[in-house]
Amino acid sequence: MNTADLLTVERTFWSSGITQIAGVDEAGRGPLAGPVVAAAVIFPREMIIPGVNDSKQLTEKRREVLFDEIQRYAAAVGVGIVGHEVIDRINILQASMLAMHKAVDNLFIPPQQLLVDGNFFAHETIPVENIIRGDTLSHSIAAASIIAKVTRDRMMREFDREFPDYGFGKHKGYGTRAHIEAIRRYGFCPIHRRSFHISSDEHLEHRKNESESITTE
Repeated sequence: MNTADLLTVERTFWSSGITQIAGVDEAGRGPLAGPVVAAAVIFPREMIIPGVNDSKQLTEKRREVLFDEIQRYAAAVGVGIVGHEVIDRINILQASMLAMHKAVDNLFIPPQQLLVDGNFFAHETIPVENIIRGDTLSHSIAAASIIAKVTRDRMMREFDREFPDYGFGKHKGYGTRAHIEAIRRYGFCPIHRRSFHISSDEHLEHRKNESESITTE
């Protein structure tokens, strides 16, 4: 699907007079460490940024470039962050939903409609369209996925400086073999999610298959 096709969902709502449409997505449900981060993005009508796509389909370098372009051209961008302590307390699904709510609340333009990646999100006052694989079908959601992913990756690079034994700058907290080996050697560090259990190499492979793509460019 090319970038222009990603406006199909938004145009359905624009045609009915709904102009403030926020795409919402999150990054960081699968890792063994660090926060889950969500973003909400509203674009002006018919605004499109060439190259915007599901963040997992882009290199790290390309995501960084698009992050700046989204910040420049979006009408509003909101970010929500939920740390590992809360993830351990309320579980990762609820923490992801909380991060999305925070992202929406941090938009300085009130949205009339939310387009959300996945099929679980609900909002008390704003209509929601849940879209499975929405980051491949909606420009607004794809942009939100980029903002969330880059924001979280930058946080994990900062954590890498604080906890250099674990390689957070490379794997961003996901369950790579090197990360598992570091945990077994050094134990958990303060940002590890204690509710995520490492039981076997089979579990590790399962976790890797569920996680987002890891790029090192």
